[in-house]
Amino acid sequence: MQIELVAFIVGTALLLWLSRKPLRCPGQHGFYRFFAWEAILGLFVLNQEVWGSQPFSAHQIASWVLMLTSIFLVIQAVRLLKKHGQASLQREDGALYAFEKTTQLVTTGIFGYIRHPMYASLLALAWGAHFQNPNLLGTVIAAFASFCLLLTAKADERECLAYFGEPYADYMQRTRRFIPYLL
Repeated sequence: MQIELVAFIVGTALLLWLSRKPLRCPGQHGFYRFFAWEAILGLFVLNQEVWGSQPFSAHQIASWVLMLTSIFLVIQAVRLLKKHGQASLQREDGALYAFEKTTQLVTTGIFGYIRHPMYASLLALAWGAHFQNPNLLGTVIAAFASFCLLLTAKADERECLAYFGEPYADYMQRTRRFIPYLL
């Protein structure tokens, strides 16, 4: 129990440091994202003892499928943002990480189907971590992470509408938030 507590405290300290600028901007997407990251950290710490046990059980298989999906989504999103987003440090917003300071709207690849593949990646990661050892507490934490990611996505959409304008509004009409053709 002490190792888990230390891991959670160290992880929280790291997340606080990484989120120090976004946490100063309540209402922006990075503010809500911190709480989603914190919930995911909690799921990893909560389930670390059983990680990978019963590898062929249905919940473990679901967990690994979700975590592999998470990896796929984040790789695709980062690759496309770097290739087409034209990130620029000239973009004024101290709460954004450098790779988030895109100046071109990316609508190809995975972004042609969903607006938030990185948040979808975090959703898959949260539920994948939960399914390592499904229980009531984990369900509550994963649901909280999902709610925080929904708030993150909605805040990000407001920010993108303000920056990109009508092209982003059109893009929102053609795509879904997290799951192609559904949500």
